[in-house]
Amino acid sequence: MNNGDSTAIFSTEAGFIALNGSVKIKILDFLKTGPRSFDEIVTHTGKAKATISVHLKDLKSGNLLEEQIDPDDRRKKIYFLKCQYLAYSQEPGVRHYTDMLDIIASRDLGKYGSLTCIFYAVQYGFLAHGINCTPIMRDIGRDVGKSISNNLTSTHPDDLLEEMMAFWKTNNIGSFSVVEKEPLQIAVYDFFDCRSLPIKTKVLCSFAQGVFEGVFSDKFEVQCNMEIVSDCTRNCGACLFVMR
Repeated sequence: MNNGDSTAIFSTEAGFIALNGSVKIKILDFLKTGPRSFDEIVTHTGKAKATISVHLKDLKSGNLLEEQIDPDDRRKKIYFLKCQYLAYSQEPGVRHYTDMLDIIASRDLGKYGSLTCIFYAVQYGFLAHGINCTPIMRDIGRDVGKSISNNLTSTHPDDLLEEMMAFWKTNNIGSFSVVEKEPLQIAVYDFFDCRSLPIKTKVLCSFAQGVFEGVFSDKFEVQCNMEIVSDCTRNCGACLFVMR
């Protein structure tokens, strides 16, 4: 997330837009996890309602977000992204990138796995150069998920999830569990050995999100959106996804 007077670049249908100002960037960053109500945005930013109203109006006019009537309460509105978060002026990933390179250069490389370390080094490298790879990794995850679905034979949702669990375990992808079935909620653990690494900031939640979307979309021939409810960035626990 950007702080202070940093600049972030977003891709919209009309082209690229660069934003200066932490409040607008904070709002768009908050909406990455899914649609949010006006009150949720106010609470998250800690700003006055009048201030947030002005920012939301500006972001809407710039085709950066959209609003719609809340289906649960027609007196309220919810907001969702209409853009992709591409880059930012700060380099928050530099320290993690150099830490990853130090691991690759150390005798611990074998303990963590060379391919895993290189895979994460590439991700941290994007961040170190100011590039937000979250939407890119989600798109790649969808493509990978569609390819993985060719190795899965089940067509019933429960059977498919069981088969996916076994496939992940066999191929050292990680593990996941079904938290709820209606709506479907999935908790993902240790995706590509993320918990074995000493670096606590994780970068592959959006990739896992895309993998599930790709598998489900391919198997059931429907548009699938897995919303990230919480990620493992802070406590290195589970990434929780819910199907919308």
